[in-house]
Amino acid sequence: MRKPEVRGRSCALGRVVLIALVCLAWLGIASIAHAAPRIGVMTMQPGAIFFERFGHNALIVDDPARGEPISYNFGFFDLAEPGFVGRFAHGDMQYALVELPLAQDLSYYREVGRGVRIQWLNLDLEQARQLADSLAWNARPENARYRYDYFTDNCSTRVRDALDGALGGRLRQQLEHRSQGSTYRSEAVRLASPAPWMWLGFDVGLGPWSDRPLTRWQEGFVPMRLADALRGMRGADGRPLVRSEVDVLPHRIAPEPRERERRLWPWLLTGLAIAGALAALAMRAPRMVAGVALGFWLVCGIAGVLLLYLWGFTEHRGAWANQNLLLLNPLCWLLLAGAWRGARGALRPSPLFTAVLLCVLAGAGLALALHAFPVPAQRNGQWIALLLPVHVALAWAFLRRQRA
Repeated sequence: MRKPEVRGRSCALGRVVLIALVCLAWLGIASIAHAAPRIGVMTMQPGAIFFERFGHNALIVDDPARGEPISYNFGFFDLAEPGFVGRFAHGDMQYALVELPLAQDLSYYREVGRGVRIQWLNLDLEQARQLADSLAWNARPENARYRYDYFTDNCSTRVRDALDGALGGRLRQQLEHRSQGSTYRSEAVRLASPAPWMWLGFDVGLGPWSDRPLTRWQEGFVPMRLADALRGMRGADGRPLVRSEVDVLPHRIAPEPRERERRLWPWLLTGLAIAGALAALAMRAPRMVAGVALGFWLVCGIAGVLLLYLWGFTEHRGAWANQNLLLLNPLCWLLLAGAWRGARGALRPSPLFTAVLLCVLAGAGLALALHAFPVPAQRNGQWIALLLPVHVALAWAFLRRQRA
């Protein structure tokens, strides 16, 4: 008669345990659903391909309710898209935010040897949820595309702005009035320096807009600068914004270029040496000088037309009002016929040639005069030091022939 009683008690105890387990499971599920997702900033070091030279970054959302961590990457574009090349030249590029598993996003950087680091942030539940929800909404196909700008609206500034929105503007408040003295030009030239044609294009093609000192906020257009700035940030509660940093992938290719001082004297010595050689050559072989002038003015004319196109017909704001147009003058096209005649033995240049030559020389001199004024300041002193002596020497050589 005792066994049924034991079985009854065992069944009752089992039901209690089962109910307790169900309650614990429900509480566990509820806690996961309401847990704050971890938010991280993932920074990728510069790559070897020219469009990877500035580095890259993305936002990581590690939400227990979703399983695997998600990468929100603002750097996707499609070279095969109809009209991409034309829009690229005009400054109207379209990029997109893409949501993909973190492991999938990392696979490419592992393959090409680019280092990757994640900074996990101290965000409260509301901030983390707001940021995660905002990223998910913006990653929808109808919201994902945006108009890309190298300096003011790129993959890194999108990450910066998304964080600032979640922090209620606190990030911008702490960075807006601080500066390290860098400029859009200095950062572009530094990061492009491993590719000579690339840094040359930036340095010659950028105008005075790119030489304004940047705040730490504006420096955030470079992913590595943004990562460095985040290390010094604090939240509203006084805690450091960056909770921890993790090296996810090692960097196996050339490191990020360091800042280098821009010395003027090598450019000036080179310009003076070329000018001296041309002056000496003009005394003995004027036809050879005309041949050199033909090549020099052809290069100046081509470069000048490109600079004029960037200023007058594109949205590349950084290239507007470029004072290098005074050194690489499109008027040089009008000198080519006279240089050709001089190379073939013509003794005296025409009056029209002489007038254009003096205009080109005056423009190069004006570039030097403008460089002395602080506004609008353009850091093109090295190009003035290199090219102005050459313009002077060629003008002297041809005007000398006119007096002969």
